[in-house]
Amino acid sequence: MLQRKLGKRIGDLRRAKKLTQEQLAEAVGCSVEFVSLVERGINAPSVAGLEKFSEVLSVEVKDLFTFEHNKR
Repeated sequence: MLQRKLGKRIGDLRRAKKLTQEQLAEAVGCSVEFVSLVERGINAPSVAGLEKFSEVLSVEVKDLFTFEHNKR
């Protein structure tokens, strides 16, 4: 459940910055496939990866774990 919420949050932040998965992957230094797996909640970034995602998305690492309360 946490992985899914994290993936959705990363995807939402990426779209808010008007980045494609390809652009995010290039900026973070990973594959497009990995970004897709993360956003779908199938895989999760390492702690170092979380730091890279947060830098590229211009948020603090803790903000990646700030989830909207929804029914999903």
